[in-house]
Amino acid sequence: MAYRSLEECLIDLEKNGQLVRIREEVDPYLEMAAIHLRVHEAGGPALLFENVKGSKFRAASNIFGTLDRSKFIFRDTLKLVQQLIGLKADPIKALRHPLKNFNAGTAALKALPKKNPFNKQVLYQQIQLADIPQVQHWPLDGGAFVTLPQVYTEDMEQPGIMHANLGMYRIQLSGNEYELNKEAGLHYQLHRGIGIHQSKANKKGLPLKVSVFVGGPPAHSVAAVMPLPEGISEMTFAGVLGGRRFRYCYEDGFCISTDADFVITGEIFPGDNKPEGPFGDHLGYYSLQHPFPVMKIQKVFARKNAIWPFTVVGRPPQEDTSFGQLIHEITGKAVQQEIPGLKEIHAVDAAGVHPLLLAIGSERYTPYMPVKQPAEILTIANHILGTGQLSLAKFLFITSDDENKLSTNNIEVYFKYILERINLERDIHFYTNTTIDTLDYSGITLNSGSKVVLAAYGDIKRELETTIPQCLENLQSFENAKLVMPGIIALQTKEFIDYGTAIKETAALNDQLSTFNHQLSAVPFIIICDNSNFSSDSLRNFLWVTFTRCNPSHDIYGINSFTENKHWGCKGPLVFDARIKPHHAPPVEKDTAVEKKIDRIFEKGGSLYNVLK
Repeated sequence: MAYRSLEECLIDLEKNGQLVRIREEVDPYLEMAAIHLRVHEAGGPALLFENVKGSKFRAASNIFGTLDRSKFIFRDTLKLVQQLIGLKADPIKALRHPLKNFNAGTAALKALPKKNPFNKQVLYQQIQLADIPQVQHWPLDGGAFVTLPQVYTEDMEQPGIMHANLGMYRIQLSGNEYELNKEAGLHYQLHRGIGIHQSKANKKGLPLKVSVFVGGPPAHSVAAVMPLPEGISEMTFAGVLGGRRFRYCYEDGFCISTDADFVITGEIFPGDNKPEGPFGDHLGYYSLQHPFPVMKIQKVFARKNAIWPFTVVGRPPQEDTSFGQLIHEITGKAVQQEIPGLKEIHAVDAAGVHPLLLAIGSERYTPYMPVKQPAEILTIANHILGTGQLSLAKFLFITSDDENKLSTNNIEVYFKYILERINLERDIHFYTNTTIDTLDYSGITLNSGSKVVLAAYGDIKRELETTIPQCLENLQSFENAKLVMPGIIALQTKEFIDYGTAIKETAALNDQLSTFNHQLSAVPFIIICDNSNFSSDSLRNFLWVTFTRCNPSHDIYGINSFTENKHWGCKGPLVFDARIKPHHAPPVEKDTAVEKKIDRIFEKGGSLYNVLK
C-alpha cells in the first residue's frame, strides 16, 4: 500500500502482528539500542517506544528488521520496481511484451517528485535538536546519533530536485566539540554523491545547503541507501517504490520533504570541520574520531505526533543486513548486466560487506587451450574493483564454474571450490597503496590500505585437509591449531606488537614449516589469530576475524614465498595475520549493567514478555 507517513506504516505492521509497543519509560542512553539489539537478534517485531526519557517524541526501530517484513511493507510495489529495473537493463522487453509491461510504465508515473507548497505537515512545529530522542547506541559512542537520516543536497551547477542527492550518512547530534542545538557532525565516506556537491560548493567558496529528513514513508529511507547510477534522483526511486510521488517544498531556500516526521536544515562551510565519532559501526568495531564537516543548524521542524525512527549497527548481522538483502531483491542481476562476464557477486555481510567480495565469472577467452587458468575472470576482477562502491572491496575471491552449479551464497561450498583449485604461486594479485572503506581500520591511515584478488580456475589440484597435520601440532610460539573448515587452519599466538616484530614471527613460522610443503599441500590457508577457539568456532567468526583485521599488503605472508618479476607467490600455505593490531579500532561490546537493566521489559508484566518466547 502507498503509505503517506511513517505512522501509517507502523499501524499497518501492528495490525498484522509485526509491531509491539513499549509502554515503559526507556532511556535513549544505551537502553533503547540494547532492547533493539535483543529483539533483532531473535528475529522479533518492529518496536514503537511510546515513552522516551527526556523527549516528548515517540521512537521506532527494527522496522526493516527482516527481509520478509521489508517485502511486506513494499508488497504492492516490489514486483513493479523489479520489472522497471529489468526494463532498463533490457528495454527490448517492453517492445516485445507491451501489455505485460503496461503496469511498469504506469508505476513510473509515480517517479516524478511533486512540489507540495500547501500541505506542509512537517512544518507543524519548530523544535531544537535537544528535543529529539538522544539515542546513544554503544558505550564508547561520542554522543547521540541519527542513524536513519535522509541527507539531501543539491548540485550548485544543476540546482533542483531532479539532480539532487539523497544519501544515508550518519549525523552526530551531540557530544565532542559540537555546540548543542547549533551544530551537528556530518560523516560521509568515499564514493558518495554529497562529496561531489560539497566539492563544487567549496570551489565557489559558498556553503552547501543540507536538509536532513528523518522518518516519512519507509520508501524514502530505502531510497537513501539505494546504489543508483549517478544522475538518477533518489526521489524518483522513492516515488516508485512507495507507490506515491515524493512530495516537497522549499523553506528559507532549503528543500523540505513534506511527508517527513522531522527535517533538520543547515549549511556546511568550506574547510569547517570538527572531530566526529567514535561510533559503533557495521563492521563490529568503533569508527574512531576524525575531522568531518560541521553542519551549522538553521531550523529543526517536526510534524504533529512525529515518530523518530532509528536503527542500531554493530557486528553483523544487524538491521542494515536486511537493507542489503532488500536492495539485492530489488536490483536482481543489475550489477551482472553492468559488468560483462560477471555471473554472480556477493558482498559478505558477516565480514562487514566491503572487506570481502565473492564472485563468479565467465572464462571464454581461450577455449582452445587444454590447460585451464584464470584469464577473463582477471579482467572481470578489475572491472569489479572499478565499479561504484564495489571498488571499496578489500578481498575479492573470483572463480568460474563451467557447470553453473556453484553459488556465492553458499560460502563454505564456495571456499571449498576455490581452495581446491587455487594455485598459490600464480593466483594472488595485490593492489597496494589504494583506497579502502572509511570504516575499515585494517590500513594504517584513514581510507588507505590495500586490496588482493584471489582468482582461481581450473581442475581440482588438491583434496583439502580435514585434520590437523602433525607439523602444526608442536610449533614454537604458535599453538592450539584448530580446523576452521577443510583446508583452513587457525593458529593462536601472542598479541601483535608491530610490523617489524610480525615479520620476524612469520619468518620463524616459515622456518619451522618450510620443509613440510608436502604435508601442508592440502592446507592452502593458515590463519594467525589471537584466539583460535573463537576464530574456528563458526563460519561467522572466521569471516569476521580474518577479513576485518587484515590489510592484504601488510598481513598476508606465505610459506616459502617468492617474488619474481614483481609478482608475489608462495609454494606453501598462504598465511593471514588476523590478530588485532594497535592501530585497529576496538570492537563494540554490550554493557552488562544495561543488559540487566532492560530485563524488566522482557520479564513477566513487561511489554516484550511474550515477544521472544
